[in-house]
Amino acid sequence: AYAKFSGVPIQMHVTNNPFWSPSGKLPVFRHGKVTLSTYTEIVAYLAKKKFSADFGLTPRQHSEVVAYSQLLQERLLPALNFIWTGSTSSPWGQKLTHEAVTCRRWLNERNHQELTRPWYCKALPWPLNFYYPGSYERSSRALVNTMFDKFEEPSVVENGLYTDAERCLTALSHRLGESEFFLGAHPTSLDATVYAYLAPLLKAPFPCPALQNHLKACTNLVKFVVRVTQRYFPTAAQEYEAKRRAEEIKKTRESEKEFPHKRRNQLLATLFAFLAMVGYALSTGLVQVSAEYHELDNSDDYDEVPESDSDQ
Repeated sequence: AYAKFSGVPIQMHVTNNPFWSPSGKLPVFRHGKVTLSTYTEIVAYLAKKKFSADFGLTPRQHSEVVAYSQLLQERLLPALNFIWTGSTSSPWGQKLTHEAVTCRRWLNERNHQELTRPWYCKALPWPLNFYYPGSYERSSRALVNTMFDKFEEPSVVENGLYTDAERCLTALSHRLGESEFFLGAHPTSLDATVYAYLAPLLKAPFPCPALQNHLKACTNLVKFVVRVTQRYFPTAAQEYEAKRRAEEIKKTRESEKEFPHKRRNQLLATLFAFLAMVGYALSTGLVQVSAEYHELDNSDDYDEVPESDSDQ
C-alpha cells in the first residue's frame, strides 16, 4: 500500500515461498541487488529514491504519523497475534485449565485450528508448511511474553489484549471521522499502516470473529478499507468479491441440498424427544392411566326364564 501511495512503479510477483526472504516472511521488496523485508527498511530506501507518501505533511502531522503508528504496534498488533495464533497453551507453556479463562480464549483456539494453521499449511509449499506455521506461532507468543508478567492470569492477559485493541480501533475511528484519509485528501504512510492492520482483520473468515465484529461496528473504518482496496487494488477487490459470492452460492446450494434431510432429522428428533418424555413420565408415575371396569348386570342383559307348567 505504501508503494502505491508513493507512486512507485512496482511489479507484483506472487509467491508462496518465504524461504529466500531475509526475515522468513513475505512480502519482500527487491530492487537490483537490494533485498528488503521490513516496512521501515523499505520506506527509508524509497525516500532515498525520492518516493514518499508523506511529502507535504506539517511537523504536527508527522508527529501524528509516529504516534498512531506506535499505538497500532503496541495496542492492536498483540491482539492480532493472539487471534491468529491462539492455542490451548499459555504463552509460558502452562495449560489453560483455570476457571478464570474466558470463553474468548477457546474461540481463539478455534480460529487457530480451523483457519490459521490449515491456511498456512495449504498455502506454503512442502516441506515449509511443517516449519513456518509453528515458527510464526512462537514469534507471536514471544511478543505477548514481553507485555505481561509470566505469573499473570491468562484471563487477565486476554482481557487486556482485547480491551487495548478495541480502544485502539475506536481511537482510529474517531480520528478518521468522515474523511477519506487520516491526514488530508491524499493517503499517507499512516493510511498505509492502518490499512495493513485492518484489511486482514476485516476480510479473514474467522470462525469466532470477536475483534472483527468490533471493527465492523466502526463503519467509517470499514469504508476506509473498502475505499483503499477498490481504488488502489482493483484486481484484488474484484477477485475477493468474486470469491466471496462463489462461497455464498456454494453455501446456499449446500443448504438447499441438505434441507430435506435436515427437516427429516428435526422431525425425528422432535418425535424421539416427545416419546422419551412420555416414557419418563409413565415410568416415574407422573402420568397414570386408569381403566374402569363395569360389572355386568345379568338382570338387565337377560330375560327371566318363564316358569314351567309343572311348577304351577
